[in-house]
Amino acid sequence: MDEIITIRMRHKIEVQPNHTVTIGDLAQIIGKESLKEEVCNTIIYHVNMSDKNIVVIDVMKVIDKLQSVLPNVEVQTIGSSQTIVEIMYKKRSFSAVYFVGVWLLLFIGAALAIMNFHEDVSMREVHQRIYYIITGEEKEKPLMFQIPYSIGLGLGMVLFFNHLFRKRINEEPSPLEVEMFNYQQDLDRYVMMNENKESTKKIHDH
Repeated sequence: MDEIITIRMRHKIEVQPNHTVTIGDLAQIIGKESLKEEVCNTIIYHVNMSDKNIVVIDVMKVIDKLQSVLPNVEVQTIGSSQTIVEIMYKKRSFSAVYFVGVWLLLFIGAALAIMNFHEDVSMREVHQRIYYIITGEEKEKPLMFQIPYSIGLGLGMVLFFNHLFRKRINEEPSPLEVEMFNYQQDLDRYVMMNENKESTKKIHDH
């Protein structure tokens, strides 16, 4: 009776340049312990500089490799059929000048956006009107409303994004994190469809 090995391809792995990718890197494996160790150490791909930063490994390539190395083993697969191999090249360190420049650009842009919004909705006139309704007095700068409103605006942004600098307030993901996750999922699906040479085939009639 043939031995059975079950593999589940990981969604994505991160490797260094010139890394030798094994099946143990690409997949979770269930099977007899001695067989599992041999499968884990089976080399499936060697990363080289021509790969740029993304390689997609298809489960068919894994099965084909296992059948050539272990012909008497039955391979069963569950889950994803592809793994994205992301090659992590050494990142350039950002200079302090570059960091401050980007920070100032974002800060000024956000400040202008908030001010333009308040100008569009006549927020100053609204505060003046509320102050007049409550106190019966007209005041050009109703600081009693403007100061708490400004503080509340900042606190609201902190609560909305669920972060205070690097510290997360609670375990719930922020709307920005959810959007980034959805973007990453779409990006991964695109990569799987376009970077995997086995997923598409052009047939030319002669």
